[in-house]
Amino acid sequence: MTQPQMTQPQGAPGGPGWMSVPQGAPNCPPGLEYLMQIDQMLVHQQVELLEAFTGFETSNKYEIKNSMGQKVYFAAEDTDCCKRNLCGNCRSFDMQIMDNMGREVIHINRPLRCTSCWFPCCLQKVEVCSPPGTVIGYVKQSWSICVPKFTVCNAQEEEVLKIEGPCFTCSICGDVEFQVLSADGGTQVGKISKQWTGLVKELFTDADNFGITFPMDLDVNIKAVLLSATFLIDFMFFEKKGNKENDSPGML
Repeated sequence: MTQPQMTQPQGAPGGPGWMSVPQGAPNCPPGLEYLMQIDQMLVHQQVELLEAFTGFETSNKYEIKNSMGQKVYFAAEDTDCCKRNLCGNCRSFDMQIMDNMGREVIHINRPLRCTSCWFPCCLQKVEVCSPPGTVIGYVKQSWSICVPKFTVCNAQEEEVLKIEGPCFTCSICGDVEFQVLSADGGTQVGKISKQWTGLVKELFTDADNFGITFPMDLDVNIKAVLLSATFLIDFMFFEKKGNKENDSPGML
């Protein structure tokens, strides 16, 4: 696959604007040490002017920050222009997540699959690797008619957490929340929120902001999988084709 031309993180390691590099930890994939110190992340999609003015779909790029606004990672989608503009938000993709040294620390793969409840045997499944080539978990879409549902799994595909969204995912002057639940679904342990970014930005771009919260002591691998789930949710529900809304109730 041709390597994408992507914007590299700016600034020296540990420099201004970036979270300081933590000490390495045993049994922690390199680059995920950052996640040991945080219980929330902010994901800001960059506004692409070409896409905003012409509707021509460009590759998505994101900044991932901690609660203090310090950059933790930079993420860039790896797809070709034909796939982006012909397949829209259903497209398969690879996502490369890099630290402040430009080192790829997480790799996400989304194959081309269905999203509708009418095709229960071929629903969405995202593979998460850290370092690239070493699987640490999966995000799987669960069959549902009324609301979006996902399971967060470890490398052995054992269910660790559930994610459940609202029936209507349209954002009208407010946040859209996806609850992160315990494996039995009985306790909310966090959330993924698509944040309202203002009328102009919502109408004319598909650049979205998300907030993610989770327990501080959650396994760093599962924190990385939750981050990956945020990208899948963005593509499935908030990625516009030609800057046009495509909201529909439930998973029909």
